[in-house]
Amino acid sequence: MSTNLFDLNGKIALVTGASRGIGEEIAKLLAEQGAHVIVSSRKIDGCQAVADAINNAGGSAEAFACHIGEMAQIEAIFEHIKGAHGGKLDILVNNAAANPYFGHILDTPVAAFDKTVDVNLRGYFYMSVEGAKLMKENGGGAIVNTASINGLSPGNMQGIYSISKAAVISMTKSFAQECAEFNIRVNALLPGLTKTKFAGALFEQEAIYKSAIAQIPMHRHAEPREMAGTVLYLVSDASSYVTGECVVVDGGFTI
Repeated sequence: MSTNLFDLNGKIALVTGASRGIGEEIAKLLAEQGAHVIVSSRKIDGCQAVADAINNAGGSAEAFACHIGEMAQIEAIFEHIKGAHGGKLDILVNNAAANPYFGHILDTPVAAFDKTVDVNLRGYFYMSVEGAKLMKENGGGAIVNTASINGLSPGNMQGIYSISKAAVISMTKSFAQECAEFNIRVNALLPGLTKTKFAGALFEQEAIYKSAIAQIPMHRHAEPREMAGTVLYLVSDASSYVTGECVVVDGGFTI
């Protein structure tokens, strides 16, 4: 174990949903600590911009487009890792997510239901399966799933999204339990209200935003960078005896 518990030198990290927001900040922080980061999201241009920023800052990164709602694309990114990195994967951060519907649960369109489940549940599940298989072959690793405080208590007008994030919490614990024997740790980040394009609907509706802020003891929303430190902890030696945990980062909202 390194004397610097956050040292990630020599590690290969794959971060999904990394072209912006929380994922971008996670990718940049892991690179700052020495990891080679595979920056992944649906569109290559956004991924490449983040990878370029990391490389220009002295880090090491590459871009690879992957829509985790598509099984063929999941298979493709792991084939790439096998070919380009000899199958070495030390860190997987499942951060990509879908939240296409904001409205009453009774009016949820089937298409929105399917997209949310395909990405947030099936995508996370099979990314974790394939990632853990590589980690098992290489002696271990760390997986972090981005869930949400909505997985603990459903967000109003965010029914299927909240349901999917509750499933991510359960999935995290299941993988942690069954993969511990392979020295694979699996934990989850549960963000509260964070200023991202993904959460734009909450910020655009002033009444909802003000109501949310009033319930947060710190009386403010989070910036994406404030989520990255928790992920660094969960993938580093600093948390070497931590698995199956769901770390809430919400300014005290769920106290």
